[in-house]
Amino acid sequence: MRLTSPRLIAGCTLLTLVTTACGGPGRGAPPGRGPEPAAAAAQPAGQRRVPVQTDAVTLYRRLGLLAEGGETPFVGNLTFFAGRSTDSTLMVLTISLANRALRFSREGDRYRSGYRVGVEVKRGTDVVANLSSDETIRVLAFRETQRTDESVLFRRVVPLAPGTYDLRLTVKGDSVNNGSAIEATIGVPRLADGALSSPVAFFEATPRTSRDSMPRILATPRSTVVFGRDTLLPLYVEGYGNSPTFPVRIQVRPEGTSSVLWSDSVSLTRQGNLFSGVIQVPLQKLGVGVMVAYVNRAGGSDTLRAPIFVAFGDDLPVATYTEMLDYLRYYVSAPRLSAMRDAAPEARARLWAEFIRDSDPIPETAAHEGLREYFGRMAQANLRFREEGGPGWLTDRGRAFVSLGTPDQILEPNINDLNQRGRTQIWEYRQHRLAIVFVDQTGFGRWRMTLSSETEFETTARRLMVQ
Repeated sequence: MRLTSPRLIAGCTLLTLVTTACGGPGRGAPPGRGPEPAAAAAQPAGQRRVPVQTDAVTLYRRLGLLAEGGETPFVGNLTFFAGRSTDSTLMVLTISLANRALRFSREGDRYRSGYRVGVEVKRGTDVVANLSSDETIRVLAFRETQRTDESVLFRRVVPLAPGTYDLRLTVKGDSVNNGSAIEATIGVPRLADGALSSPVAFFEATPRTSRDSMPRILATPRSTVVFGRDTLLPLYVEGYGNSPTFPVRIQVRPEGTSSVLWSDSVSLTRQGNLFSGVIQVPLQKLGVGVMVAYVNRAGGSDTLRAPIFVAFGDDLPVATYTEMLDYLRYYVSAPRLSAMRDAAPEARARLWAEFIRDSDPIPETAAHEGLREYFGRMAQANLRFREEGGPGWLTDRGRAFVSLGTPDQILEPNINDLNQRGRTQIWEYRQHRLAIVFVDQTGFGRWRMTLSSETEFETTARRLMVQ
């Protein structure tokens, strides 16, 4: 199925997941500290940080999600609900793909693509479930094919007896050779009286009135909400048993810490032979980054975990608030960055939302094309211009590339002697009437702008920044 412009993207999973990848996640920016650009050097020492970008696949796996890169990148999660008896548990598998991960072809006045999902569940050597499904997506406009958010969702319910299983999940888009696959060892819980289901963040949820029915929940697998845009994260949870009430407690903490960002208690509502309810988590209490929601029955010993990631956008890199501002040093003017950096925590979401609104070149689309291009340049710079172990986007050539894009022409007069100290490169940007001269100071690829070039570059770059 295809979703149109989802406003909330959040998900959660339960149980320890041990994964072995069958594809390769992309790399983020390499760690290390590169040479300080002139604009950054003028900042106070405490602000001259070099953020390190975590790749999304690694992050999702760290949260316990089923994530893979490869030819058809996807993110999936597993949640568990009670079946008709304590010997039957309903495993709900939800997978998300971005439209951009698929290959679309023209079909009349629309664009069409497809993908196949394969699910194999084994207990020891016995295959207890082997499912395959072919899905089709159609969109009206070409720009829809380029979406990078959680635009495609696949859902399947698998009844299983409680126990430990080996899961193999494959997702293969049309017109690719192998697709992507991941394997995981999963524990399916026995949901007896007093137990809780998985807490599930969702797009849509209709409470069940009987354990005999299937959960009608459209979960969101990526475990992500957007800072400055979303205000609440709803978690659906069920409780089981015959007690007159079912009180539940929730705490949200930063990953790996015991400090509590937000907590609350709710009483689930009886729905037939079970209890259910929605816990609304206020995002303004969380800030930015990776969090974990801990949910348990009041007085009970079992605590369930639901990961939450508050990000800056559907296709922006993983970062804290301060790190993101450091990433934007070539995109946003220094006064505006300082105002955002010095803002009180409760004002940060509003300032970020205002910045997104002011800087989005095509507001009617879900993506922020300006930031997508900017971070795309940063990724290329990290691959092409790395020097002495530092990130490529912080080298002189890297910051020119990130700020201005690909030059119209690169001239290298003394190209015949690649090890010559003092050889030069000239980058021409005709639109800006700018020629940047770089000099290899050592003969081993340590390129630096000349002083006159740096002055002209800084003037041009500041003119193009978001004010």
